[in-house]
Amino acid sequence: MPKGAERPPLKIKRIDCSAHHANSQLAALHKQFSSDGEVVSARDKKLTQAVFGEALSPARSVERICNDVRDHGLASVIKYTEAFDKVKLTPDTVRVTPEELQAAFRKADTAFIDAIRRIRDSIVEFQLGLLHGDALLPVSGLYELQLRYRPLRRIGVCVPGGQAAYPSTILMTVCPAQAAGVKEIAVVMPPTPNGAYNADMLAVCHLLGIKEVYRIGGAQAVAALAFGADPIPPVDMIVGPGNQFVALAKKHVFGKVAIDCIAGPSEIIVVADQGGRPNYISSDLIAQAEHAPGAAILITWHAPLIDAVSDAIQHQLTDLSRGDLARESLEKFGAFILCADEDEAVEITNNLAPEHLHVQTRDPERFADRIDNAGAIFLGAYTPVALGDYAAGPSHVLPTGGTARFTSGLSANDFLRRTSVMSFTLNGLRDLQEDVLLLANREGLTGHANSVSIRMREQPTPIRPPKKTAEPKVDGKADGKPDKAKR
Repeated sequence: MPKGAERPPLKIKRIDCSAHHANSQLAALHKQFSSDGEVVSARDKKLTQAVFGEALSPARSVERICNDVRDHGLASVIKYTEAFDKVKLTPDTVRVTPEELQAAFRKADTAFIDAIRRIRDSIVEFQLGLLHGDALLPVSGLYELQLRYRPLRRIGVCVPGGQAAYPSTILMTVCPAQAAGVKEIAVVMPPTPNGAYNADMLAVCHLLGIKEVYRIGGAQAVAALAFGADPIPPVDMIVGPGNQFVALAKKHVFGKVAIDCIAGPSEIIVVADQGGRPNYISSDLIAQAEHAPGAAILITWHAPLIDAVSDAIQHQLTDLSRGDLARESLEKFGAFILCADEDEAVEITNNLAPEHLHVQTRDPERFADRIDNAGAIFLGAYTPVALGDYAAGPSHVLPTGGTARFTSGLSANDFLRRTSVMSFTLNGLRDLQEDVLLLANREGLTGHANSVSIRMREQPTPIRPPKKTAEPKVDGKADGKPDKAKR
């Protein structure tokens, strides 16, 4: 539609929580938000049917692709790349060469590279501040307990490249991994003008020191990273956002490799009261909807705000280059929810567990304190989600599909494996033997009991004072207790 042309009225679903059918509407919305929902564009649905010859669900399509790559390696990766991306690769052209990465960096705009450096430094500084340190609990003469952290050896990063180019995603995935000390990082991007054929994307990879970049995307890229597809070695963990197919593929290979979270199509819930500014709220909803697909929901207990936001959206869409894509997402996956009060808004928000939660109430901190389930929370009128998407420091790779109920956004700590290390002296073993023997025998695991008692039978029995019962704590510490844990 030509810029400035008259648009039809916006058709975003409206849910009045006081209506008799509101529960069924909210249930449908909750299902759409779930990781099993089908937030898939019409183009992707049509393409999937053309590739497989039948209308498979996203989950079935992903299962077929992943199993095919597992069984046939790079040949299947190349086959699905041609089918979905319409690009014919060969084993020699799958990987971006070092010369291509260097050339892209040399030609990059200076202002762009300077901005990338500043953002990189901000992200790394924030992520380094999060890192776990080894924990040590020594008990003199008895034992020493340690929790030790080591970085993963090799990870894979998925970077989208369909509707837009996302250098920010490279920063938000690679920088936390590098802060954690990961040495081997492989980046996969679809062979598109917004992906592995985008000079800015390659320049960012070069700036960050990434030497492995592959021209593959979608479920086939996830499978290649998980199972290996010569010349692509398998990884230990796969991170990064993507469309529904990428998210489901990560879910499918979990267990073979670790994953960060289910980071699928973008989501936002804006919660606002009479203090919310319609033009700000509408811009926040549009910003996530323009990912196309992207779910954008307004929750309010101030009824006049809904019409005001709807009008503001309609006005803003006319001036945006991706306005038509955002409109399609808003009408298919968006909603205006009118609640009775703040308590109901809290309940619905926690149930939906959104990726992004933007609180634009008169007291946003108080509302946010009541929210347990959200990937990231943005407070107040001057904290648009775009700050977190691009430069604030926390990674923008966040849980979607309601999975914020039990998982969190990506951070440097996700790239660390923790290992417990225990070292007991003979006296330490003697001190715990009775309790260990009691439990082992109670469970019928006599071999466990024997592994302790055999050591004690070979030692002379010392004269030891009887065990003391626990003494009252003084200033939070009981006499005779272990030394304070050291970090």
